[in-house]
Amino acid sequence: MALSDQVPTQSGFHMRSTGAEVLADIDLTGKTAIVTGGYSGIGLETTRALAAKGVRVIVPVRSPEKAAETLASVQGDVKTAPLDLADLGSVRAFAQSMLGELQRLDLLVNDAGIMACPLARVGPGWESQFGVNHMGHFALAKALLSLIEKTPGARVVALSSTGHKISDIRWDDIQFEKSEYNKWQAYGQAKTANALFANALSRRLRDSSGLAFAVHPGGIFTPLQRHLPKEEQIALGWLGEDGEPSELAKAGFKTAEQGCSTTLWAATAAALEGKPGVYCEDCDIAAPSDPESPTNRYQGVDAHACDDESAEKLWAISEELLGQA
Repeated sequence: MALSDQVPTQSGFHMRSTGAEVLADIDLTGKTAIVTGGYSGIGLETTRALAAKGVRVIVPVRSPEKAAETLASVQGDVKTAPLDLADLGSVRAFAQSMLGELQRLDLLVNDAGIMACPLARVGPGWESQFGVNHMGHFALAKALLSLIEKTPGARVVALSSTGHKISDIRWDDIQFEKSEYNKWQAYGQAKTANALFANALSRRLRDSSGLAFAVHPGGIFTPLQRHLPKEEQIALGWLGEDGEPSELAKAGFKTAEQGCSTTLWAATAAALEGKPGVYCEDCDIAAPSDPESPTNRYQGVDAHACDDESAEKLWAISEELLGQA
């Protein structure tokens, strides 16, 4: 699962493909999925698309009232259960309830996340973006591993981002304890961690024939931007001075229905058999980043996000952190 494995498959889909289009010819009857963040943004559209294909979808929820409101429009077998990724006790309780209730887990989608938020600490003092986006999902996957391993063909999809290009893992100061907090560096580190998690998990699923992948869903206006003031989104080029989506955003951003498509492609594509741990974008395996390309900031995967040695190093650190919590 090195940079040399990042070879597009020419899937036939593209950045504007929707989740429903990706799943159109795939039979998912009888499958079970857990989708974190499955009641908001692209997570909601992931839930909707899976449920429409007959998948039993469990949506972990931190806000039951909001979940009930947004999931009311979803047709199919969808249930919720309490989970707060910032609270390891909550993660363990959710996992235990799933182990007692489910006979199989075909798909775990780690969609929930926070972005560019003010400095906060979760768990035993972890920086919140690393703690929620990576450690919460790491703890969840570890706790559900026995169920994943006994399900033939199970897949785990970790939502990363082109934001991984902002920062490798800050190996000497992961929690911003020695240096000034930078919300974008923290986000970039967390998204790199998501990609490395899928890389390392794929090796641990090898004996059970399970697969894990990382996904960049694309740029989408969702509640993920809730911590960004309008002025900052204008400075980033996402909004015009009038507060409406900029020409850049109109050209490059996706709808939520399009944003869930790469997740669903990674969850189901036969083309990914034998390609464990790769990083995907626009419904295909992403090519290595091209520093000379004008779109390098938004496309491709950097070497540090698909490095086996780094993935194993992060896994060991994460296990140690979990053991201390």
